[in-house]
Amino acid sequence: MSAQITGTTAADIADSVRALRERGELRPGDALPPVRELAATLGVNRNTAVAAYRQLAQAGLVVSRGRAGTAIAGVDSVAQEGYAPDTVLRDVGTGNPDPGLIPDPSPALARVAGRPVLYGEPVIDRSLDEWARRWIADDLGEVDFRITVTSGAVDAVERLLAQALMRDDAVALEDPCFLASIHTVRLGGYRAVPVPVDEQGMTVAGLQAALNAGVRAVICTPRAQNPTGASLTAERAASLRAVLAEHPYVLLIEDDHFSLLSQRPYESLIGPDHRRFALVRSVSKFLGPDMCLAIAATDAETEKRLAMRLSPGTTWVSHLLQRLAHAQLTDPQATATIASAAAHYAERNAAFAARLRAEGLDAPASDGLSLWIELPRPARLVAERLMRRGWLARTGDEFGLGDRSETSRHLRLTVHDLSDADAAAFVADLLAAARP
Repeated sequence: MSAQITGTTAADIADSVRALRERGELRPGDALPPVRELAATLGVNRNTAVAAYRQLAQAGLVVSRGRAGTAIAGVDSVAQEGYAPDTVLRDVGTGNPDPGLIPDPSPALARVAGRPVLYGEPVIDRSLDEWARRWIADDLGEVDFRITVTSGAVDAVERLLAQALMRDDAVALEDPCFLASIHTVRLGGYRAVPVPVDEQGMTVAGLQAALNAGVRAVICTPRAQNPTGASLTAERAASLRAVLAEHPYVLLIEDDHFSLLSQRPYESLIGPDHRRFALVRSVSKFLGPDMCLAIAATDAETEKRLAMRLSPGTTWVSHLLQRLAHAQLTDPQATATIASAAAHYAERNAAFAARLRAEGLDAPASDGLSLWIELPRPARLVAERLMRRGWLARTGDEFGLGDRSETSRHLRLTVHDLSDADAAAFVADLLAAARP
């Protein structure tokens, strides 16, 4: 590269790259030198170069491309969950819950007011902590764990990776994968190692290959995997635990995002002898995305490291929010609404999948807010044809990490809010769009 990076400390090197970017000498997409090469050129320790690239990644100025190295980040839009902006089309790719099935927080608001919480007090509300311990203990059994509260699941995963990994460390991700996990790993400067997912969840051979490749963390969705809807079976979970038993210090993160809404049993990969783990449960799918709160059950060492990053006065989660979540999670009317939502998503998705199967399209009745549909031809072509018919769908390529042939013929569809008439119309348009 023609631009000359300078500096002898991590901060100086990062400032040099930032200045070259601001002057236009480095442009979005331009590759930066490998860490070893940069360290040798500048006459600094490799760890200094690693720290500089980490600072740049955390600032969003560079992105890690795995084995392809590190490049200057652009300002191009990237795939995100939620409604597509500025469209008049009927959006069937949102991944959103039904707002009508999110409990109304108004009745609980009056009960959460109390004395103000001041600096230096415990960061976790006592009532929520006690409730969360009972909730998690029912599923983790004999595993010893500690509770931490974070600002949502993505915040939890980002903090968990940051406290355990260095830049360029490898992380095993499901393939296809949840968009937020892809972004979190890339922006953190880590290397994503894809692990294929089938109808029973993360594959044993895929996980074994990732561990053989030296991953230091594994992110797994035990049920309602996004985007496929797959859930771990008891047999698959046991096989995966056997593989992980040989790697007790690999950080194992389970993102049980659908928890209270799931129709499938929770099957954990966290064995009693695994030393670094976190079970993360967000409330966003059943209390709403604006309730930015997640519960993380971790080993004692990980809890201590997370606590250092959640100090009172800086980054703790609002006690008002914690009290509100607890009030809703223990309110009979709110929990009844959550149960109704769980039944609604399961019924509507199953009905839509049955419509597709009756027409010859592969559509398993999986768990979650969306369906993962296999098409007889490239999904991008089908999506373009659907747009001309008034529908906006999300293609599988957005969720892919490895061999794109596995995702290029898939659509992820959020259809639980379609009426029977709209569902019939959409199926007819989808079949027409999928024809040769």
